[in-house]
Amino acid sequence: MKVLVTGAAGFIGMHVAKILLARGDEVVGVDTLNDYYDPRLKLARLEEIKPHANFRFRQLDIADRMAMEDLFAQEKFQRVINLAAQPGVRYSLKNPYAYIQTNLVGFGNLLEGCRHNGVEHFVYASSSSVYGANTRMPFSVHDNVDHPVSLYAASKKANELMAHTYSHLYGLPTSGLRYFTVYGPWGRPDMSPWLFTYAILEDRPIDVFNMGKMQRDFTYIDDIAEGTVQVLDRIAAPNPEFATDDPDPGTSYAPYRVYNIGNHQPVALMTFIKTIEDALGREAQKNFLPMQPGDVVATYANVDDLKRDVGFEPKTPLADGIGRWVEWYRRYHRLG
Repeated sequence: MKVLVTGAAGFIGMHVAKILLARGDEVVGVDTLNDYYDPRLKLARLEEIKPHANFRFRQLDIADRMAMEDLFAQEKFQRVINLAAQPGVRYSLKNPYAYIQTNLVGFGNLLEGCRHNGVEHFVYASSSSVYGANTRMPFSVHDNVDHPVSLYAASKKANELMAHTYSHLYGLPTSGLRYFTVYGPWGRPDMSPWLFTYAILEDRPIDVFNMGKMQRDFTYIDDIAEGTVQVLDRIAAPNPEFATDDPDPGTSYAPYRVYNIGNHQPVALMTFIKTIEDALGREAQKNFLPMQPGDVVATYANVDDLKRDVGFEPKTPLADGIGRWVEWYRRYHRLG
């Protein structure tokens, strides 16, 4: 297939592109290469996929309407995976306009491109953050998610609503993927594995929010990428049992689906830190802090729908994933 992967120089985008290329798909990668974090890491990720004969890269902003219209008209993609977004819960408190521009305007441009160019399936990154104030565990795609606690979460919920509208109005098959705390090689510098590993190796204290009383459903990058591709291959279809008088948030009468992709094994933050300490052979200095605005205490994914419909569930144990992360981190930074 010919597939557009937006955010191709990103953490998840690079891994997804590698899987698609390895199986023989033609991939066009798009990324802005902005400076939200060090662009050198993004360029290094691109070097992992650029040599492939079936890969072409375009430095474009999905929020640029004309550029997106031209790209779709020229390339005639069969399927699209949108992994381009302004990430980060805490940064959304500082720079909300970045989220409005990329996550809303840019997302709308992609929907329009799919609508007008016969795209067979539009798969996009949502987030576990959409569960917001919901505390019923494990999080299910069939639960209500109308109470986001950050603009980042609200933008991802908006993506799901926008996608449903296009599935309803134009019959565009769309699948949203609620990723749960992704980690692993080539991860982002603003995420906890990188922040913790860097600080521990520099013998500096790490910030531990909510006094360490937090849980996350840490999910290894290979599982995330493989699940994404498998969802791409299963074109979203209407739910024949959908009831309009008791609507199911996770499905629709339209060709629309939402899936959780998580390890479905929540890990206490202090256990996560201890796993990194063990892999590094060093103990962290800990700076215990109160809860951050916009954050949530715990995440825990119910992946029953993903397993039933797609035949896939994440399975990498935390210790294995962290071991591979630390090995990559040392190699990338030439730490021996």
